Amino acid sequence: MKVAITGSTGLVGSALVPFLTTGEHEVLRVKRSTGAGAGEIDWDPAKGEMNPARLEGLDAVVHLAGENIAARRWNAAQKALIRDSRVKGTKLLCETLARLRQPPRVLVSASAIGFYGDRGEEELTEASSAGTGFLAEVGRAWEAATEPAIKAGMRVVHLRLGVILSPRGGALAKMLTPFRLGVGGRIGSGRQWMSWIALDDAVGSIYHAMCTERLGGPVNAVSPNPVTNLEFTKTLGKILWRPTIFPMPGFMARLAFGEMANELLLASTRVVPRTLLDSKYGFIYGDLESALRHLLS
Repeated sequence: MKVAITGSTGLVGSALVPFLTTGEHEVLRVKRSTGAGAGEIDWDPAKGEMNPARLEGLDAVVHLAGENIAARRWNAAQKALIRDSRVKGTKLLCETLARLRQPPRVLVSASAIGFYGDRGEEELTEASSAGTGFLAEVGRAWEAATEPAIKAGMRVVHLRLGVILSPRGGALAKMLTPFRLGVGGRIGSGRQWMSWIALDDAVGSIYHAMCTERLGGPVNAVSPNPVTNLEFTKTLGKILWRPTIFPMPGFMARLAFGEMANELLLASTRVVPRTLLDSKYGFIYGDLESALRHLLS
């Protein structure tokens, strides 16, 4: 297949590119740069600029680009950047694809389980409604921005990614130093649910979505076995042979991270991957301990 990828230098994109190229697929990187070289496509979502000629002849597009939601403390400007980087970029990409003489057959567009908001003990599937809060609002707008591609007849998959586990980046990478120093612990009550996925399965679910013709619409990309924050804490401590006796109370998390703490650290989102399981995706790492042992060698 000939595949274009946005966000190719991010945590997932940097693992997806070699996965595809070693499988003898042709990959074009969509990059924010001028003077695209071989295997690259220029775009500038902020200016609404993208060259449609470079997108002709594609079989699939994987859209992963977006501002890191945990890069810095949220304020009005940062929240606007998070939202616009997803919504404007997705709209530009999909409008451009829709104008092609021969659009790609499939668009796998990243979304996130933040779509569901803070839902306590409720078990959430692809049929569950959107939640409330900033990330849920972003999720709805993000997915809605793919409408031009859908109207053009493309099969569009909204891959609602959970917390992606990798020591190279994301939440796990930030946890490793305090946990290795023996000062890790639960956050808040520890009862909030955490829906996670190993990086290998994040890549695998993207490829599965690309190749499985009957998949379309929302697809939860999470392990079949979500855990509470307390369970995650204990498992990580066990694997690192470190105590986990230094909790971070909720009020301290809010003081340190502001609004972001409520939506990323203290929110409870118990998501199950019903569509992936029904379509026979075989998880490489379905349980947390085996995933962490693999990731941390």
